[in-house]
Parts: sequence; structure tokens; C-alpha cells
Amino acid sequence: MQDNFSLESLKGLGPKKLAILREAGISSLADLFDYWPRRYLDRRAMNSIAGLRMGEMATVVGTVRSAGVEQGHRGSARFKVKLADQSGVLDLTWFRGARYFSRAIVSGDILAVYGKVGYFGRQAQMQHPDFDRLGREGGDGEAEGSDAELFNTGRIIPLYPTSEAMKHSGLASRQLRGLIARAFNILQPGGTENLSSGIINTHGLMPLSAAYRELHQPSSPERLQMAEYRMKWTELFYVQLSFALRRRALHHTRTAARFSHSGDFTAALHAALPYSLTGAQKNAIRELYRDLKEGSPMQRLVQGDVGSGKTIVAMFAMALAADNGLQSVFMAPTEILAVQHWLGMKRMFEPIGIRVVLLTGRQPKKVREALLMELREGGAHIAVGTHALLQHDVDFYSLGLVVIDEQHRFGVLQRKVLQEKAQSPHVLLMTATPIPRTLTMGVFGDLDVSLIREMPAGRHPIRTFVSPEGDCERVFEFLRSEVKAGRQGYIVYPLVEESEKMDLKAAVESFEELSASVFPDLRLGLIHGQMTPEMKEGVMDQFRGGSLDLLVGTTVIEVGVDVANATVMVIMHAERFGLAQLHQLRGRVGRGTHSSSCFLLHAKLTSDARERLEAMASTTDGFVISEIDASIRGAGNLLGKEQSGTFSGLKMADLTRDFDIMQSARQAAFSLAAEDGELAEAGNRMIRDWYMHHLHERHTLAEIG
Repeated sequence: MQDNFSLESLKGLGPKKLAILREAGISSLADLFDYWPRRYLDRRAMNSIAGLRMGEMATVVGTVRSAGVEQGHRGSARFKVKLADQSGVLDLTWFRGARYFSRAIVSGDILAVYGKVGYFGRQAQMQHPDFDRLGREGGDGEAEGSDAELFNTGRIIPLYPTSEAMKHSGLASRQLRGLIARAFNILQPGGTENLSSGIINTHGLMPLSAAYRELHQPSSPERLQMAEYRMKWTELFYVQLSFALRRRALHHTRTAARFSHSGDFTAALHAALPYSLTGAQKNAIRELYRDLKEGSPMQRLVQGDVGSGKTIVAMFAMALAADNGLQSVFMAPTEILAVQHWLGMKRMFEPIGIRVVLLTGRQPKKVREALLMELREGGAHIAVGTHALLQHDVDFYSLGLVVIDEQHRFGVLQRKVLQEKAQSPHVLLMTATPIPRTLTMGVFGDLDVSLIREMPAGRHPIRTFVSPEGDCERVFEFLRSEVKAGRQGYIVYPLVEESEKMDLKAAVESFEELSASVFPDLRLGLIHGQMTPEMKEGVMDQFRGGSLDLLVGTTVIEVGVDVANATVMVIMHAERFGLAQLHQLRGRVGRGTHSSSCFLLHAKLTSDARERLEAMASTTDGFVISEIDASIRGAGNLLGKEQSGTFSGLKMADLTRDFDIMQSARQAAFSLAAEDGELAEAGNRMIRDWYMHHLHERHTLAEIG
């Protein structure tokens, strides 16, 4: 929407309400029309209290017969409501926020509540339901009674997201509906289309103006569904168009070194492999080779589950670079991981004549200067390191390939600094955190993606057990038996930002207790993020070398630590970890030929925590786990601030649910970019105008010519 009519044109909005609306992102009538309902009440979808079924998610409309605060055990307070309709009574309970609810809900209120149905004996109940206040019994004036009347006539009522400030200032869902109804009398939103008639007709989309009307004043469930589809499709189309134009600009305006042939290095690496590559690895290598031989900069993401063998795929790309007289750089997020990769690459590469050097932030000056000289003069083929690779004095003789491991740990600017060490190098991003395919398409839509879902032969599935922490004695006995059999193990404690100091103290104290009382006869090592890189690497060297039986630590061992002899992972307070973290930690075992086990020991379980732990016990497939994680946490939380910024502009589309819409919009966007990359044809100019007006902060005209 490009119209910018002022909110002041709506009667009844004083300075205070205008300020609160602006805080919610509503500064104009256009913003008001783009403030979408969070859900709808449909008379045909209502449940009578008598017809409620145990465990279902239901919406009920009724009148508050009683409401008040009850004192629970140990001084805790809860807010209880009895909600009645013509068929029965529903008990509502909120265990937190009693003071707020006592002001927000009183006897006589008409409420719409939405939540999970439970039963205590024969009495239906909901705990912590969502609620909207629709009016008052008896209707004390038109404004108060209007929603109840709408409900009773079977209309579909939009319910809008409202903050506490909005509710307290008289801007709850009901008042927002009134404001929007008055706004329609001033302005008809969507009068200027933002898609071409060809796209609208080809994809059967509702006109924009009709979609706005249906979203705010639905005439039927079917028409509302069409309107939601139109808005979601449009949002996703413009996200995908930005990817399509970015890719086009990259391939049309920049050239990269062409890896014209494979030679002795590649052949020697293949001959030196102590195992056979999986079909998925071979396919990923073929895709990389195809990109590297094209002559335009490769931008590829390799996704592989924990232990699937991504690094060897990257090593074949680096060997191909060496065959073509070009250098490679491999950046890892931590020093532990960088050292581990360096050791592994040295073992494979140096016997075949490929020189691999390690750059870290703490190397002696003379050592560092000698390594930098090797890179500048071309004596070293590959540099492995951390952020130290980004420093201004790191120069290359002929850098052709940039590999970034665990790419989500690095910001866009850090990646850009590394890429600027050469003229348009090829870029390979890798992640061991599988991402659902919808999110991959929505966040990394400008990248080519290779998936490695097949595990190397000989790997045993990791047995996963969920137990209360009271079972830790039995788990520790199993751990002891594995050590006696010559194996090693991990014990991990949580470390989260909000309570980092307390968590670290608890982990250190637990290590001391384990060493003194539980495993006095075993050799234990401690590792955590507050240790210097040298200290951490020293402990890891001891563990890798077999001089430690157990490694106790925090999530510093989450990614990349690879010790084939470790067969037991014990995760304490497992309910405090996210699904992705749990899966990464479990992946530290099961890397050798021995059977491995993971124990998830929990204290108090919320419903979300129980769902996470049950998911871990049900599958070891990281891609399945990522889908579950996305459904629990949502897209933005799954990938963090750095990646979620890519789709933070989405107001209606959901990357975790709208895969079919995403596919349709992506196909249309990429077809348009291929046919008219400058969006210059008459029918596409409105798309160009809308794109530049709404996405100008993130994208430049250079992308569209």
C-alpha cells in the first residue's frame, strides 16, 4: 500500500491513542489496513460447552458467571472464572497474572475463549486459554453489545493482536474493528495493484482490494481463505523476487575463476580415502564441481545431518581448487573446531602434497608472520581458522574458494570481509543444523542447496533415553561400565545467557562433585566457554588422545567435537536445551564403530519440554527434528536474529506452514526474473515500483538493472 492517509482523519482518536497505535506500528490508514487479525471467530466453528471433547483445541463463547482470585498452595494465587453458555459451564484457570485478570475480566463479560479442553471429573476446564472480551451481558450501549450481536447473527469476527497498553486505552479488538470500518469509508485499500494481471490470472489470485475487504470484514470462510492466500502469496513472491534478482545480478555482472579441470590432487585424495563415499556425498561433490566449472561465483549451501560427512565434500572442492592453481580458506566458528578441522585436513592433504596452515588469534607473532607469508606467496594451498582469517593483514596469492562451516554462527558482514579477500571467489556454506525445506527456500532462496541425508556405512544408530534426574545413579553406572570396556563419555550441563554465571558455577561444582564422589577412580576433564582457547584445546587433546575417560562441560562441545571412541552422552537438565542443541550434542557420540547411547535427564517438565524430549527419543534424523523444532518454536526463533531478518517483513505468511504457497510464488518470481530481469516491460512496472518502494532498504537498483 502506497497511500499514506493520516490516522487523524478517523474520529475519536486523541493524542494518547494515536501514540499507542504508533507504538504498535500503526501510523497511517495504510498501516491500519495492514494490521492483520490474529484469528477469527466463526459462528459455524463455535463449540457448545456440553459438546466439548477431552484434548481438543476449541473456541467457546459464553458469559462470565463468576470471576475471582483464589489462593493456592504456598501463597500462590490463581484466577478462576466460570464461563456459561446455554448448554453448560466451563472452568477457566490462569495460574499467573491474577492481578491483571482481576481487572480485565468481571462477572457479566461476554468472552470468546480458545484453548485445550480438559476434564476434572465431569467438569470441563481450560488452563491459560486465549481470550477476547466481546461485550457485556445485557448490552450497556451499542459499543459494548455490538460484538455479541455480531456473534449471534453468525458473522465471522476478526480478532486483532492487542498489547496491554492498547487494551487499557480502549483500543482492544472491538475498537480496532470500528476504526477499520470507518477507515473503509475514507479509503479503499488495494486500489493500486502490486501484481501484474498476468500473474493474478495465471495463479487464480483474488484482486488486492477484495482481499483487504475480506480480511477485515469477511463475507464467508471460503472468501476469507482466498484473501489470506492472496496476501501470503504476495508476501512470499516479493521475498523470492529479491532472491531471484540477487542471483541474476551475481551471475550477470560478476565472474569467478573457472575450475576447468580435476587433476593429480583430486585423484590422490580419492585414492587416499579409507572409506567409500555415500551416494549423497558423491551427488553433492558433483553439484559443487558443476558450479565451480561454470565461471560465475558459486553460492552453495551444503546441509548435512550430524556426522553425515560434509567436511570431506568441502575437501574435494578444495582439492579441485589446488588442481587449478587456486587457494582455499576454511573458516570455523570456534578455535576447538578450527584446530580439529586443521588436524583432519593435514592428515589427509599433506601426504598428497597439499599444504594446510592454521590461523588463530593467539599464535606467536613470528609463527603468524611466517604463515601469512606462505599465503601471500602461494606456498600454502589452504588456510583454516576462525575470525582471525578476517584480519586486514591476511592476504592470499590466488584465493578462489571460501568455505564457511556452521555458517549461521557468522554474520553477513563477516562473510563479506572474507569474500573480499579475492575478486569474486566461489563460496561454499555448510551447516550441521538441518533446516526445514520451507525455511531453506525462504531464508537461503538465493543459494543453491545440496542435501546430505545419508549416513556413512558402519554407523550404529544412537539409542536415546529420556529419564528423570532421579535415575542419574543408574545412568552413571552404565557410563562407568562403558569406560571399563575402553570407551569414553560426555556429561553436559546447560549454559544459557540469562543465567550464565549461575549455570557455569553449577557446572564447575558438579564437576568437582563427580570427580571426588561419583567417579573418583576415573579421569575427568572440564571444559567451558570461560576457559582460554589454549586451555580448551589442551583438555580436548587429552580427551582425543584417550588420557581422559569423561569430559564434563557446557555446550561448548555442542558442534564439531569428533572423538570416535566416545559412546555415551549424558545431558543434565535436558529440558532446558533446545531441540537443535540436543540433537547436536547427541551427535558427539555414535561417530565410531561402537554402539552409542544418549541419556536425557530432566527435572521439571513443561508441555513444550516434554514434546522436545519425546521428539529426540523418537528419531535420530536431524531433518525430521528440524521440522518438529520449527512447529514448536516458529521460524524466527529457529534461526535466530541473523537469519530471521531475511523474512522479518512477513506479516501473514508462515515459513513453517506455507510450503505450497512458497513453491508457487518462488516459481513465478524466478520465471519473471528470467524473462524480464529489469522489470521494464509495461505489465511489470507496477511490480518494479512496489519492490523499490517497499524493499529499498534491503535491496538496490543494481539488482534489477
